[in-house]
Amino acid sequence: MKRHAALAALLTCAMGLPMMVFYALGVLGPQLIADLHIDREHLGWLTTSAFGLAALLSPWAGALVQRIGSRTGLLALFLLVALSFSLMAVLPGFTGVVIALLFCGVAQALANPATNQAIAQAKDAPRAALVGLKQAGVQLSALIAGLGLPVLSAAIGWRLALACWVPLALLLAVLVPGRIAAPAAGPRPPLRLTAPNGWLLRLMGIQGCAGLCLSAFITFFGVYASSLGVGAATIGLMVSGFGLMGILSRLLLTPLGAGLKDETVLLGGLFLVGLGTVLVMQYAAADRHWPLWFAVVGMGLSLVASNAVAMSMLLREPRFGGVASSAGMLSLGFFGGIAVGPPLFGVLLRQPGGFSAAWTLLIFALCLGAALCRNLYRARRAEETHPHAGTA
Repeated sequence: MKRHAALAALLTCAMGLPMMVFYALGVLGPQLIADLHIDREHLGWLTTSAFGLAALLSPWAGALVQRIGSRTGLLALFLLVALSFSLMAVLPGFTGVVIALLFCGVAQALANPATNQAIAQAKDAPRAALVGLKQAGVQLSALIAGLGLPVLSAAIGWRLALACWVPLALLLAVLVPGRIAAPAAGPRPPLRLTAPNGWLLRLMGIQGCAGLCLSAFITFFGVYASSLGVGAATIGLMVSGFGLMGILSRLLLTPLGAGLKDETVLLGGLFLVGLGTVLVMQYAAADRHWPLWFAVVGMGLSLVASNAVAMSMLLREPRFGGVASSAGMLSLGFFGGIAVGPPLFGVLLRQPGGFSAAWTLLIFALCLGAALCRNLYRARRAEETHPHAGTA
């Protein structure tokens, strides 16, 4: 693993930087609402602007990375992140932020196919470990956002706080050619979509439920905690706790899942733990904040790992399809869930029950995700028993 340390670090950053804005919305949500003069229900549309585009582009991104190679894909990713964060510093108003986030959405679409293909092409690489490390980059960005953004935004404003990441993105773009091999000479594969098979469709549905829950949770967590009297610095620490637990869960559970005969069992368990976490969180009150800490730790240790486990399944099992194309389709499911979660949550938030009504969305999605895991598990057992039954 030591000789792949530089590759692991680069891929970890490739996964983490495009997601920084996702956690920034959770940490800086109250400030954004005040500065942009928007209602709290509209905060979710900022998440949708980035991840809606990422979802639409993800199937094409997988095919594009197969054609242009992981080196060019990662180079484009870092440059797009730098452009997005630069625009957020200068474009005014709510519309300006939405436009800036669109470029980050393109980078998010490239992230999984480019990093997965880089791992698949690395010689003698410990694939499950690398997938766990690079997926942990998503939660590393949550940890850094929670610790750094409240301090930076208090000192220089939220726009310049986000612009601080531009130099890092540019530096990483410079490092890509030295760490990622150029694509082999020869004919390039055509830029076309491959329709997902039944196995991949099930996994996409599972990841859609996970994305919906995670996006609604993180986007509105800061606003929810603030409504219960939690200060900005403490909210940042809570989001950092979410990120730290997410890092641990991805590093520990991805290799654990790879050692199981069927990772679907682990996926279903993660959804059930997440369900229990959301139920406990609703006991939070103005004089009782421990359920909020329980929530960030529980979600970080459970549902966050689901995407890494699912990506590891793609690398292990040919039944899901080609590495880059299946990663793009799986990202379509995950990012699609992320895109629709916050607006739906916002609609429920306007109902008489407020947050109590809105959290029911997560409860429903977690139950549905667990049911889909059970369906995938049963389908795989049926295929092993009757190999020619055509379950996929």
